[in-house]
Amino acid sequence: QVQLVESGGGLVQPGGSLRLSCAASGRIFRVNNMGWYRQAPGKQRELVARIDSGGSTDYADSVKGRFTISRDNAKNTVYLQMISLKPEDTAVYYCNADLVYFDGLRYRSRTYDGQGTQVTVSS
Repeated sequence: QVQLVESGGGLVQPGGSLRLSCAASGRIFRVNNMGWYRQAPGKQRELVARIDSGGSTDYADSVKGRFTISRDNAKNTVYLQMISLKPEDTAVYYCNADLVYFDGLRYRSRTYDGQGTQVTVSS
């Protein structure tokens, strides 16, 4: 009933930039917190950035000053602008959304994850 679809990953050289997008679709009533996580090979999944419905943001120390999270509430979409990318930013990036949706009978709250998009930073 709800899908999160990510786009924007790819291969970029160190120092380059990428912009990730994630759109939530379906019978959505309200989207609360949205965020981006990443998982590198052999490592645990970690929070990269998150944004609440009011626009307040939170970032991992490793990306502060380089990544910017934003959202378009009218489109139920969250973005991650990444600049000054480093090889250690290489990972699969997943978007995440806490939302309320209608299942045909009632409203329900649930956290959804996207399918992931690969970001590779390499020369």
